[in-house]
Amino acid sequence: MALPAVLKEKLQLPLIGAPLFIISNPDLVVAQCISGVVGSFPALNARPAEQLEEWLIDIESRLAAHDAAHPESPAAPYAVNQIVHRSNDRLEHDMEMCVKYKVPIVITSLGARVEVYDAVHSYGGIVLHDIINDKFARKAIEKGADGLIAVAAGAGGHAGTLSPFALIEEIREWFDGPLLLSGSIATGRSILAAQAMGADMGYAGSAFIATAEARASDGYKQAIASGDSTDIVYTNLFTGVHGNYLRPSIEAAGMDPDNLPVSDPTKMNFGSDREKPKAWKEIWGCGQGIGAIDSVVTTAQMVERMKREYADAKSAIA
Repeated sequence: MALPAVLKEKLQLPLIGAPLFIISNPDLVVAQCISGVVGSFPALNARPAEQLEEWLIDIESRLAAHDAAHPESPAAPYAVNQIVHRSNDRLEHDMEMCVKYKVPIVITSLGARVEVYDAVHSYGGIVLHDIINDKFARKAIEKGADGLIAVAAGAGGHAGTLSPFALIEEIREWFDGPLLLSGSIATGRSILAAQAMGADMGYAGSAFIATAEARASDGYKQAIASGDSTDIVYTNLFTGVHGNYLRPSIEAAGMDPDNLPVSDPTKMNFGSDREKPKAWKEIWGCGQGIGAIDSVVTTAQMVERMKREYADAKSAIA
C-alpha cells in the first residue's frame, strides 16, 4: 500500500525524528521539519499541561512562516506522541489539544485505544503506534492504527529485543501499510537498509539528542558523541519497562550497570520513584547506534549528513 501523503510529501528523507522524553522541544521539532524530516515530541514534555497548547501554536506558526518564506522548500509535518497508559492522567486533555490543532501525525505508545484513534481520524490525521513484537502490532491495527513503528533491539528508551530482520519480516507477512523501523537508525545508510528489509521509513531518536537544539545537558550530548554500543545497558529498573540507557549516567548515579536489580513491571513510574535515580533526567536513555555520532552538531547538519549518506548508499547499489 502506498504511503499516505503526509508521510511522503514535503519530506526530503524518509525519516521521523523520534519523540524524546524531556529532550524534544519546539526548537528541535521545528529544526527537524525545516530540514525535511518529520519532527516530533511527547505531549508530556509540555509542562504544565496548559503549555501544550502554547507549543502547538508556536510550532505551527514557525512552520507556516518558514513555508511562506520558502515556498520552494516547505517544511515536513510534525507529530505528537501520546503515552496511552493508565498512569498518564493527561491523555484526555492532551488529545483534546491534538484535535483542536489538527496535529497531522499522532504517535501512540504503551497502549492502543480505539477512542484515541477515532479522535485523530475525526479531523483527517493519522496514527502510528510503536510496538516491540508482532502480537502488539496486530492488536494496534485491529483497534484502528494506520501504521506501525517497529521498535527493534538496539533502540533507545523502551526498546524491544527482536532483530529488525525478524520483526519487519513477521509484520510484512500480513500488513502492507506504513511501517517504520526503530533501532540503531543513525545514518542515511541505516535508513536505506531499513527500506531494503521492508520498512517504509526510518525512525531515529538518539542521534538527535546530540544536536544543538535538543533540550539535553551538555554532559548527555557529549556522552553520546564519545560513546558507542558497548555503553548501552538494557534494564527495566528505572521505569518498570525494559529500556536502553547510557552506562556513564548509571555509574554517575552510584550504581553498577552490570549488577542492576529487576524492577516490578506493574509499577511504571516514569522516574517518579525517588528511591531510584530519575529516568530520563538522571538516567539517560540511548540506543546502540551512537557509534556513528562523533560530535554535537545542529539538527540541519545532522540531517544533511544523513541525506548525503542515503544518496551515496543508493548510488553504490544502483
